[in-house]
Amino acid sequence: MCGIVGAVAERNITAILLEGLKRLEYRGYDSAGVAVFTNEGTLERRRRSGKVSELEQALAGEPLTGRLGIAHTRWATHGAPCERNAHPHFSADKLAVVHNGIIENHEALREQLKSLGYVFSSDTDTEVIVHLLHHKLKDTPDLAVALKAAVKELHGAYGLAVINAAQPDRLLAARSGR
Repeated sequence: MCGIVGAVAERNITAILLEGLKRLEYRGYDSAGVAVFTNEGTLERRRRSGKVSELEQALAGEPLTGRLGIAHTRWATHGAPCERNAHPHFSADKLAVVHNGIIENHEALREQLKSLGYVFSSDTDTEVIVHLLHHKLKDTPDLAVALKAAVKELHGAYGLAVINAAQPDRLLAARSGR
């Protein structure tokens, strides 16, 4: 079962995100990752196949420092358990999404997004969400408005969290029980 953690703080949130992931380890998972809007103004991520401790080691070697971020533990439902399928998923290095659940119409959405020029680097249904959201942001600069438009096209039961480099003070979440 997947786990989602999000944090906004006045201090570096990487330790908060890792602690959240550690508290979710009992649920089972095959990979873990974090995305942080850094103090340098970029959106960066670290992902690892395996245990949260391996992600923690990666972050010790390549630290991320920021006050806004999301994190995820993944149990594979679409795509093999490997680093490229681990969350968070990015679109244009501007958006990061983590997701738990299943997007039933992900294949049709993937084909639609490919026809619009989006390139996929994973086999997950989650990557469809982040590219769809990126596409919706072309119609509005507001992340909340774009997210509302995107979730109308997603069929399934899910929960997700998203951060946007263009709005570094916002962390949004959405869910659907359909």
